[in-house]
Amino acid sequence: MSGRKFFMNFPVTDTSHALDAYRARGGYQALAKALREQQPADVTKEVSAAGLLGHGGAAFPAGRKWSVIRPDDGEPHYVCMNADEGEPGTFKDRWLLEYVPHMPLEGLILASYAIGGRHAFIYIRGEFDLAYRRIQGAVDEAYAAGLLGENILGTGYALDVVVYRGAGSYVCGEASAMLASLEGKKGWPRNRPPRLTVKGLYQKPTVVNNVETLANVPVILALGAAEFKKTGTPKSPGTQMISISGHVERPGVYEVEYGYSWERFIYDDCGGIQGGRALKCIIPGGVSTKILDANEIKGVTLDHLSAVAAGSQLGSGGMIAVAEGTCMVRLARVIQRFYHHESCGQCTPCREGMGWMERVLDRIVRGDGRPDDIDRLYHISNANDGTTICSLGDSAGYACTAILDHYRDEFEYYIKNGRSMHDGRLAVFDPFDGAVPTPLYAGAGA
Repeated sequence: MSGRKFFMNFPVTDTSHALDAYRARGGYQALAKALREQQPADVTKEVSAAGLLGHGGAAFPAGRKWSVIRPDDGEPHYVCMNADEGEPGTFKDRWLLEYVPHMPLEGLILASYAIGGRHAFIYIRGEFDLAYRRIQGAVDEAYAAGLLGENILGTGYALDVVVYRGAGSYVCGEASAMLASLEGKKGWPRNRPPRLTVKGLYQKPTVVNNVETLANVPVILALGAAEFKKTGTPKSPGTQMISISGHVERPGVYEVEYGYSWERFIYDDCGGIQGGRALKCIIPGGVSTKILDANEIKGVTLDHLSAVAAGSQLGSGGMIAVAEGTCMVRLARVIQRFYHHESCGQCTPCREGMGWMERVLDRIVRGDGRPDDIDRLYHISNANDGTTICSLGDSAGYACTAILDHYRDEFEYYIKNGRSMHDGRLAVFDPFDGAVPTPLYAGAGA
């Protein structure tokens, strides 16, 4: 790896979130240049040429999403920053909002200009206190500095931004559910098509982008697409913020160049596994992504194509390291309890299936497991697959069956003996115990 400094690499101080600190690092210069020298379509073309992928989990090209909307079609257009980071194990967007809120805010303004938007929204998770105060403070500072409101920087462009606090629903991280919540309705996902870029907020064309996605936009406009693409891989340009927790020695938020060695990231940058234990498996990108065991990450690089080829996804960048000695039956139960709790209840397969899977896993952990419980879990997962409006039901099933595929023997032992195969032999690690992230930041490979 080269010694190149990455895009989010800056010193974190008590004032790094403030407008003066951001401007001292070149903040809002890209916005000034775009508003004064470029047409909206030029901004979209530059983002498209950079190959910027969405950082919220789906990795959909941002420029392609924006290009669906014609800035001059006479309709209101909206941009919504998705700051409802609720995927267990993911906290990199919260970090950006707490320490550099002006960066995604500048990206939000640029995205709004690119699609001809007059109003934009920041939908932030209700539990985020410091992050909310920091991003609201950034919006207030931007208004006071003439970076929001009427006639921004004297260019004639106008934009108003509203920061909206959600009520803590995981499902509202799904784009259509988020827009329903913004409209004052139940935060329920809706069927598509039509796409949100055709009929989104208030049935008008809408772009929903993740916090980290928008934070990359001013970088692209400042450096140019060609320079941006020098980092990463041809199919995954740039970097990925990874929040890692669980059993590593140095949990926290890292900026990793796409194409970086997964093993080097775990064992060198994150210091390896706590207590000198061996790595058992990795949850790559939030609990909705399929686990990969220690052997499956050998030779794999941290980019989207490599992760898919290995059998999983990078997802939202929320990585959890699981050490040997962890009971995977209990881990599956913890994950399923979360999904059951967070199901919005709109779709019958998810509403009933999540509860059914949790009850089966509860029964196994209680010591009353039945021989056909493993097949039952597979059956419920298969019945949910593709039968719900959003992907929550699918993801819950994939997460459970991936654990079953890798560690079926642990489930069989638990059912037969009424206890974990690790009880009495190794201390059973809880992957969510002590996994609260510290305000750590490093640029892996820098």
